[in-house]
Amino acid sequence: MGTTAGTPPLPKFALPDNLVTAAIRPGDPAYEGVRHTYTRSGSPAAVIRARHHQDVADALAHARSAQVPVTARSGGHGISGRSTNDGGLVIDLSRLNTVEVLDSRSGLVRVGAGARWGDVAATLAPHGLGLSSGDTGDVGVGGLATAGGIGLMSRLHGLTIDHMRAAELVLADGSVVRTDAAHEPDLFWAVRGAGANFGVATAFEFQAEPVRDVTVAVTVYDAADAAALLTRWGAAVEAAPRALTSFLTLIAGRSGKAVAQVMTVYAGSDAAQVRSALAPVLSAGPVLRNQAFVTPYHELLPAGHEPQRAQQQLTVSRSGLLDHITLPAAEGMTALMKAAGMVQLRAVGAAVNDTPPTATAYSHRTQNFSLMAATVPALLKDLDQGWERLHPHLNGLYLSFETRTGRQQLEEAFPGPVLDRLITLKARYDPDHLFDNNFALPSVPYSH
Repeated sequence: MGTTAGTPPLPKFALPDNLVTAAIRPGDPAYEGVRHTYTRSGSPAAVIRARHHQDVADALAHARSAQVPVTARSGGHGISGRSTNDGGLVIDLSRLNTVEVLDSRSGLVRVGAGARWGDVAATLAPHGLGLSSGDTGDVGVGGLATAGGIGLMSRLHGLTIDHMRAAELVLADGSVVRTDAAHEPDLFWAVRGAGANFGVATAFEFQAEPVRDVTVAVTVYDAADAAALLTRWGAAVEAAPRALTSFLTLIAGRSGKAVAQVMTVYAGSDAAQVRSALAPVLSAGPVLRNQAFVTPYHELLPAGHEPQRAQQQLTVSRSGLLDHITLPAAEGMTALMKAAGMVQLRAVGAAVNDTPPTATAYSHRTQNFSLMAATVPALLKDLDQGWERLHPHLNGLYLSFETRTGRQQLEEAFPGPVLDRLITLKARYDPDHLFDNNFALPSVPYSH
């Protein structure tokens, strides 16, 4: 923070002695590298680089006494951008980044909430293990692991939360709890899908799966008839073997003509099996370019650890889930892309839907696709108008890809009794609503 000659610097936000050595504040050389997220600029009064549970507890206590906002951040890559703030405290978990294989035979691993998923993949690779966990290596473990986790092998292995076996959290009162199926099971249920509302997660245990080489096809399609392409791609993905997961991004190309960029991952390298699985996906539309290669899974998810600087300009997004890609839904997505910019589909279903809907707070276990549409703020009105036309074809939403907050978003993310149960648990674990900077739960159930 610069000052003119003769002007005294602004006083720093007062911190107790036990936090000063862990804090980065305005004016510190490192501040510019920790104040922002992937999508949002921030000006927190202090970023606390937590070294252990006690730093987290002390930061929560100080935020409460100083009556300032407090947010937790693992990687800062979240689309919703809510891991920074203005004038409050950010609890940065990046130092809590240990990845430990507890039992290579069973696949049990312990992962710090501040680790990046790319580092997790690289550490597990020598053991022949992996976790399906998003599609970008710089995503932090904590945010994704408390929301759901739609990854490049979701149809084979399910969501990241489906592999969670325990979580360690610092609660609003500063106490540390380890929760699993046998210890505070209600909290364990809530953490897997709505975790940001209940505490600061500092570590997890996961059951990793055997993972070795995968085959990746990166395909660009001519999307002049985008609706037909989307419906054929959707049908091909639903019919594909579980080893195949595919993500599709529909955009206007440089020439103004729509193109679809598709990344398809097949968990395996047998050439005959790969050809058989990929053929229906490749035939979904006119292929402009295609590249296929075999690679160790972890090389798909490199973690660069570059500071987040609000570099993503598509800062407004909408999220929805679809059971199937019908022609009317595909036409709605095409119109939305033309009006607002980018539409992205991620395949779920298959193994994701093996988990009973009552097992986790993320209860959407019938849908086959997760949809995100994103744009720049100037096109917000166009995005929302297109989204309203598309909305009747959607069935729920995934909060990690949504930037709106409110009753409608909560009800779609946590339908019916799921939301009621979460609100009841919120009153038990966070009665003063300390953790309300993300998708805040209300104090009392909505009337249905």
